[in-house]
Amino acid sequence: MPHLLLQNLSKHYGATVALKQVDLAVENGELLTLLGPSGCGKTTVLRLVAGFLQPSGGSIRIGDVDVTRVLPNERGIGMVFQSYALFPHLSVAKNIAFGLEERGFARSYTRHRVAELLDLIRLTEVADRFPAQLSGGMRQRVCIARTLVLRPRLILLDEPFGALDQQTRLLMGDELLRLWREIGATVLLITHALDEAAMLSDRVGVMSARPGRFIDMVETGWPRDRDSRIVSDPEFGSFTARLWSCLREESLKTMGRAA
Repeated sequence: MPHLLLQNLSKHYGATVALKQVDLAVENGELLTLLGPSGCGKTTVLRLVAGFLQPSGGSIRIGDVDVTRVLPNERGIGMVFQSYALFPHLSVAKNIAFGLEERGFARSYTRHRVAELLDLIRLTEVADRFPAQLSGGMRQRVCIARTLVLRPRLILLDEPFGALDQQTRLLMGDELLRLWREIGATVLLITHALDEAAMLSDRVGVMSARPGRFIDMVETGWPRDRDSRIVSDPEFGSFTARLWSCLREESLKTMGRAA
């Protein structure tokens, strides 16, 4: 049984059809990336899965449960956004602890769990610093830790590295892959970057211009223990070229509509 199953999923905003009859199955422990032109509905898919939006049609199943009417905090999902969304007045440790404290976990458990996450994301030495004192990459690692602290089995990432420079993005990709292997969660990622999609993913789902639907589902074939060194593999260029050949026409449609 897939971890996440979308069947005939549609979303309308008034007269605008954002998604039309989308089908997607994400396997347990898979890292799957959604790639598509701006406005194709990638973020809408994530927000529907997270429960921030209600679908206009179709179903969303997590395991054997149709979660269409299940509250967001009951779905076992963690979500990381592109913006850092950290509390500026709280330290790194307090930002990570926030979700546990809000849910009333014991202080001893919270301290232990935060220490685990600080070690996992390699930021123990900055636990008492505030977000303004951290680099962009470090802040995003804190955001990821704040999501992981609640042990979600399904993690949604909405362009989490979009604000970072290219070198930092590659290194953050290494960190994401390391964490993914260690925690064994299922990951659904959004990105606009072809190289990021190619490097991080088990599979890449390429979406059409609006109304969004899948026009290709590409399996990378990379080993699970991959990292950013894979960009030097001769097959890497061929893979990104295939992605662009799928995406180019859809991007031109989007540009033409905007013009």
